[in-house]
Amino acid sequence: MGKITLILVAIILIAGSAMITIPSSAMAEGGNFGLGIIVGEPTGFVGKLFLSSRNAIDFALAWSLDDNNYMHVHGDYLFHNFFLLEDVEGEFAWYLGIGGRVVLVDDHDDHVGVRFPVGLTYLFANTRFDAFLELVPIMDVAPDTDFDLEGAIGGRFYF
Repeated sequence: MGKITLILVAIILIAGSAMITIPSSAMAEGGNFGLGIIVGEPTGFVGKLFLSSRNAIDFALAWSLDDNNYMHVHGDYLFHNFFLLEDVEGEFAWYLGIGGRVVLVDDHDDHVGVRFPVGLTYLFANTRFDAFLELVPIMDVAPDTDFDLEGAIGGRFYF
């Protein structure tokens, strides 16, 4: 299990170092810190802090819409690759990353896991908003090893 995790981390770091840097007009308009909502599994509040034009820290405090009734806290380090599309005023970026999550369940069956987010974000031109869509494979490491897949959409306002 440890070797697979190290291989996945190496792949993510290599892919992130090969990305092209394009300055984000949305970051320039509003700043590098955004707060918003995330809807999906889980649903709640999300934040993002751009450390550079292609690297960011993402975090959320959310709740499950499942029958399990749990609180979810996660944080990720993300690598962005901005690309241009003709006839589109804003900027698109795909991103991938690695992070962690803690799930607090009512019956004290809490989980700790490693997240591998993959997503697409759109930074609206001349505004302070973005919208995103992501899929996140998760490997829980405590109390038991288990795999999960989460997905969400959301948006943020940048300060």
